[in-house]
This record gives sequence, structure tokens and C-alpha cells, in this order.
Amino acid sequence: MAFTPEPYDPSAVADWLVCKACGTQFPTPDRRVVKTCHICDDPRQYVPPSGQEFTTLAELQKTHRNEFTPYGPDPRLTCIATAPRFAIGERAFLIRTPKGNVLWDCIALLDEETVARINGLGGLRAMVISHPHYYTTHVQWARAFRCPVYIAAEDNSWTTMDSAHQVLLTATETDVEGSGALAIKLGGHFRGSLVLLFDGRLFIADTLVTTPAGLGQWHVDATGAAREKPAGLNTFSFLWSIPNAIPLSVDELARMWAILKAYGFKATHGAFAGMDIEDGRVKQRVLDSMQIQTRYMGHGQHVLVSETL
Repeated sequence: MAFTPEPYDPSAVADWLVCKACGTQFPTPDRRVVKTCHICDDPRQYVPPSGQEFTTLAELQKTHRNEFTPYGPDPRLTCIATAPRFAIGERAFLIRTPKGNVLWDCIALLDEETVARINGLGGLRAMVISHPHYYTTHVQWARAFRCPVYIAAEDNSWTTMDSAHQVLLTATETDVEGSGALAIKLGGHFRGSLVLLFDGRLFIADTLVTTPAGLGQWHVDATGAAREKPAGLNTFSFLWSIPNAIPLSVDELARMWAILKAYGFKATHGAFAGMDIEDGRVKQRVLDSMQIQTRYMGHGQHVLVSETL
């Protein structure tokens, strides 16, 4: 992608306001100008019981740091998360592709240590962000690494600033900078919600929400004896609002499946630490989960229920 990189000046944005609930950065230090957060006021999110509060990157850098954790089953993947947990608490993934590193999703904290660590791993060829809840400080990240950041065109209105680094995706599928990592627009949670497919690994954020039942281990019982996983347990749920537990419509599930069924994948990686599933049957588990949700929403005769792989 050809564009003129914008200057990265961390001192100029150090006092810009950052929402404590969702991590969204606003391009002003003036708390009289920004009194509320449009992300948190949306029905998909919430304002905590303590009320609307803001911090800054300068303040955050004093109390938090980013931790880099290699993903054991695949050395090409590194998880990046802020400790102690901040805002929504999502993780980003650094994905090493043959064409350079791709960052999947974004976290609010950006500091000198993080920039140096990522540059030591080869920098970033591109960033891809799943949906507006994780836009956070993405413009600063893109400026720091002089790279494009891919977001869905449908969700551009949720950004707090425009940038030459932003690439607005209009197609259902986009090969990210020729890396072989495919940004796939599924929608659902937001109109433009994305997943990312790389070498059989599907990075799902919470476009597909990994459930406790999906992570549970039923292959042995308490005595160590082998057993089958009980029938009827889901692996994923499909929600318009995750924290407020508002489900997607059945027709929206069917539309999402019509896109996703064209792709093969053997693993999924959710928004938070531990939400990783390594299973060659995980695509079937996505369909099973959609069908379970469809039936429990009272649509047992919907065409989605008869779908097979």
C-alpha cells in the first residue's frame, strides 16, 4: 500500500483522553470537551457503576506494561496483553507471515518498550482490527510502525480521528498486504466485524464468542477414564452485545455462515487469554454452535439447522 506515513510524536498525544472502560482514545486532553464515550454509550457496551472516567497514555504508562507471550503450539504467534488488565482487557496477536508481521487487533497501551520489542521482532507490515471496541489507540500504533491499519468501511464512523494509515475495507475478503493473512468480513457484532484467517488459524476476537463449554475438557472423567463429550454443548455464541448478552438474529447467523463456510480452519483464537481451540473439527463446532443457538431461539425449522459440512 502506498501512503505517506504520518509523524509519530508520543509526547504530543501523551495527554489525550483514553476511556477507562473501553480504551478508546480521543484527540484532545480537554475533559470539558470529552465528557462521555460514544463507544460506551452504545447499547453493545456500557458505562461502569463507577461512572464515565478517562485516563491518558502518560498516566497508563506509569502503572501498566504490555506482556508478550509466545503461543506454544505455533511459534509464529505472540500474544500481547496489558497487565494489570485495562479497559476491556483484550489481547493482540503478532503474526509472523512470510511477507512480514501482521498485528491482529489492538490494545490501548503503547509505550517505548512495546515499540522496541515489536521492532526487535521485525516491526509491523500491517494491522487489522476486528471491530470498534478495539480501535483504541490504533492511529498511534500505525504511526509508530509506519504501517497501514485495516478496518471495515462500515465501521469507520466509530473512529475518533481520521488517518492516512487507515485502510477502509469494502470487500468481503482482503489479502492483507499480500501476506496470505485474509481479513474476512462476517458482520454480526458490528456491521463490519472482521475475522482473520492465516494458515488454517482463524482469529475471531468476539465476532464468534468462545464459550466455557467450548474450552472444557471432557475427554477423561475424574478417575482418568476416557469419555465422550456430552451432546448439545456449544463452543461459540453469537452476540450483538457481548457484555449485555443480546443475541444476533437467526437470519444474521445464517448470513455469517454463508460466508464462513467457504474457508477451512483447524484452530480459533478468541479475544482473551486462554480462548484458543486447537481442533481439526472446530469448523464443525462453529456450525453446531450456530444450530444450537438457532434451535434455542425457537427456530428449529430454519434453513440453517439443515446445513452440513
